[in-house]
Amino acid sequence: MDFLKFAQTIFSKPQVSVGPVSDKPPVVKLAKEKHTATMIFLHGLGDNGDGWADVLSNEMHLPYFKYIVPHAASRPVALNLGYSSPAWFDILGLSDDTNEDDAGIEAAALYVHNLIDEEVATGTPSNRIVLGGFSMGGALAIYAGLTCKQGLGCIISFSGFMLQKHKIPGEHTANLQTPIFLGHGTKDPMVPATYGIEVEQVVKVFNPNVEFKQYDMGHTCSLEEKVEASSFISKNVPANFASEKEENPE
Repeated sequence: MDFLKFAQTIFSKPQVSVGPVSDKPPVVKLAKEKHTATMIFLHGLGDNGDGWADVLSNEMHLPYFKYIVPHAASRPVALNLGYSSPAWFDILGLSDDTNEDDAGIEAAALYVHNLIDEEVATGTPSNRIVLGGFSMGGALAIYAGLTCKQGLGCIISFSGFMLQKHKIPGEHTANLQTPIFLGHGTKDPMVPATYGIEVEQVVKVFNPNVEFKQYDMGHTCSLEEKVEASSFISKNVPANFASEKEENPE
């Protein structure tokens, strides 16, 4: 019996979420050049935002981007046999017959939507915001992005999987044309590439602007993947952006 099946056998229901979605401020990396766009990026299970903040700032080669990388609070996770770990929501497994932590997923999506709203309030238009994530964070980025009331610049998911597929898009229409980049390792033992393929198939039913790339790697994010994601982002959220105030000076 593999680990996912074992965890599903032990835990048939999501664990009760404890505390807030995040219990400390996000890491913020300022743009290296003139700031005209922002990326909000969500880390994976058991991780935190610190490492990803450095990776994104140094390896994505998008100098006009500011990076906001939040930290998930620790909570009991069924996949970890109930032990606490930094996680955006509880998770038992990835198969279709596995229960989902509906309340936890919705709370996490609301947290992400609030981050987007806060960034818009600072003067960054929502279509200049990229929402991304890795693994669990990639799954949340897809769900939170597709249920966001504001139209985003694009959505990025590395090694992600599908959440709440029977609920989307529902009445959410703001991101039905938003470009989405999906990257996945063909040798991923934790989130097999078939789950990335499922995301592409499900989302393309209502949003045709999905680009799915596979890489010869495991559960990680290679330099090649980051380079191709950077190219995708720069094409859809380019640096040469002028605000309405700049276009129409008084």
